[in-house]
Amino acid sequence: MRQQIGLCYGAKRIPRPIILITTGIVFGAALLLLLSLMVCSIVSVCSYIGLALLSVTICFRIYKGILQAIQKSDEGHPFKQYLDHEVALSEDMVHKYSDMVLAKLNKTIGELRRLFLVDDLVDSIKFAVLMWILTYVGALFNGLTLLILGEETAVLTLSLSVSQAQIDHYLALVNNQVKDVVGKIQAKVPGMKRKAE
Repeated sequence: MRQQIGLCYGAKRIPRPIILITTGIVFGAALLLLLSLMVCSIVSVCSYIGLALLSVTICFRIYKGILQAIQKSDEGHPFKQYLDHEVALSEDMVHKYSDMVLAKLNKTIGELRRLFLVDDLVDSIKFAVLMWILTYVGALFNGLTLLILGEETAVLTLSLSVSQAQIDHYLALVNNQVKDVVGKIQAKVPGMKRKAE
């Protein structure tokens, strides 16, 4: 019997196909956004995304209105359930995250001050070498290119971690097949000795 592997979210278990589909959608949208930012300005990208969303919602609203008129039903506004939800951020959540950001920002400012004002000579030289290397990286890559590479690395890492057991199984099968083929070739070719295992 096959086990269905998934992640637990609270008391709810999310199956693996849902995780993979959701991950693919999220990372695909992020990749599309980064690629479009490489081609167009951020103002153009934001306006195109807004126009796309408005086109979909307006068409859906008109479609539902026509459908209600034809069926003579009174379902009301198709987005009513979303319009009734409160979307304000709570004060506690804002304070919590702003405190976390403030703590990290203060730590970063303190570290940069220490490095730029040469509190420790060795650390400042290491930082200077890092900045020098980053000038070459900056000459080769655009910042968005680095973001895209980072995002693709995250996708690969996440997919490998979700499907690690299956990947290991298939790698072992391929490895065994390669060993068998190499063994057959070594046995048939004259003069080749088989390695002792």
